[in-house]
Amino acid sequence: MNKTVSLLSSLLLCAFLSGGALAAEKVDINNADAQTLGRVLDGVGPAKAEAIVSHRAKHGAFRSADELAEVKGIGLALVEANRDRIEVGAGKARAPAAASASD
Repeated sequence: MNKTVSLLSSLLLCAFLSGGALAAEKVDINNADAQTLGRVLDGVGPAKAEAIVSHRAKHGAFRSADELAEVKGIGLALVEANRDRIEVGAGKARAPAAASASD
């Protein structure tokens, strides 16, 4: 009986401790405002959140989470740390690339 109680207690403790990681809030980087980005993404404060929104307005929607690394102050390490929180929904299309001189 003691082994069963001990095993159940251990399982409950593991479930409780891992619950926070499983319940991470997600944010759509193509539609969220700066306040939401700053609240949900770890390591992103007001200035970085505004930079994300500004970059999105200038260049159009992000096609992947990795494109966040194009934003000044956001690196791939920050993207990786938040990958489970990032969603990439539909947004305003990216600006077309400039025509090349050979056209």
